[in-house]
Amino acid sequence: MDRFILLLLAGILAGFALLRVPLAGTFLASIAPVTNVIGILAILVFSLFLIYKGVMAILGK
Repeated sequence: MDRFILLLLAGILAGFALLRVPLAGTFLASIAPVTNVIGILAILVFSLFLIYKGVMAILGK
């Protein structure tokens, strides 16, 4: 279970990294809005699932 939680935290960190990657001045500048949306979704999904697993662990299920 410990590795699973670390995997979720790595997913959240990857979402933040995707938000902060500088794409200006590169050929990937046109997909900057897409990477922002993917980064935000990754942060939200992994965070909500981590909260869900924490609540289920507290409730004992």
